[in-house]
Amino acid sequence: MDLTMKERFIRSLKREKVDKVPVCSVTQTGTVDLMHLSGAFWPDAHYDSEKMATLAIAAHKFAGLEAVRYPFSMFELPEAYGCEISTGTLDSQPHQLDFPVKDIQDISQLSLLEDLSKNQGISVIMDATTAIQKQLGDSAENVPIIAGVLGPAALSSCLCGVNNYLMWSLLEPDLFLELMNFCTKASLDYINLLYDAGVDAVLVVDSEAGPDLFPPPLFESVVVPIYKKMTSQMNGPSLLHMCGNATSILEPLGNSGFMAVSIEEKTNMAEASRIIGEKICLIGNVSPARTLLLETPDVIRKETKQCLKDGARILSPGCGIAPRTPLGNLKAFVSARDEYYSGL
Repeated sequence: MDLTMKERFIRSLKREKVDKVPVCSVTQTGTVDLMHLSGAFWPDAHYDSEKMATLAIAAHKFAGLEAVRYPFSMFELPEAYGCEISTGTLDSQPHQLDFPVKDIQDISQLSLLEDLSKNQGISVIMDATTAIQKQLGDSAENVPIIAGVLGPAALSSCLCGVNNYLMWSLLEPDLFLELMNFCTKASLDYINLLYDAGVDAVLVVDSEAGPDLFPPPLFESVVVPIYKKMTSQMNGPSLLHMCGNATSILEPLGNSGFMAVSIEEKTNMAEASRIIGEKICLIGNVSPARTLLLETPDVIRKETKQCLKDGARILSPGCGIAPRTPLGNLKAFVSARDEYYSGL
């Protein structure tokens, strides 16, 4: 079976037969080593479309990851809807400083942007999409391009702050649902704008819906219906990333409408494979902090091969790659996949 990286990735999402499991990162890929090699540095690469494209491609070009994933921070949508965001530094991502929905009544004042593409932050991402395709040239036909977008729970938490998000989910369920529905529409507008621009997959990052923050019983009754509605309207493959230990919500995740779910290393891959591996493509979940950042290549290879044995259909770090991760460790991660299939 002779597959391109893109064909392998798409077939894996569909749980179809492949020659080998794709190895990539569906979460952030910017590292300081890659910045020096590419000449594109944070924080500029968050706000300059050409530099964003150059650094995103660097993870494929220099580390061998079988996809191009961008952006490195996902605050463009919250910022478009009124959140105040810092610029970040060379080795730290932008972070949120303030939020617009201070009071429960402010939810009714939210309104969707008529043309997201005209927003400055969103336009940078759209221009980066074009720049990635242009810089890849002919290989754009063979390498999957993956964009990351905040999901409804994550965007809701950004707009109203974590404390309000948690309190209103329990004490103001009707207005909370109104906020979640608004954020679902906002995320969908952005997702389909990206698909219209030609990306191959959009990863919806929505860890604020996970059990580390959100009550699991509410996940099934509140979040799953939103996910089903959302995925039915996405104009391309539907991928979800969930940080934390998602074991308690694996079964409803398997019925959420998403084709694939990226899980952090706190969720046991073998257990996840047993519970929902026949329903959904499992992505993950080598530890980016404990392993890829800090361990030796030999340890990285061992953990990576175990992840494949445990049922990962797309091999990826369990969350965003730490900026100070050595390039050699990323190469060991990739080579471990090849060794696994050669019997080493």
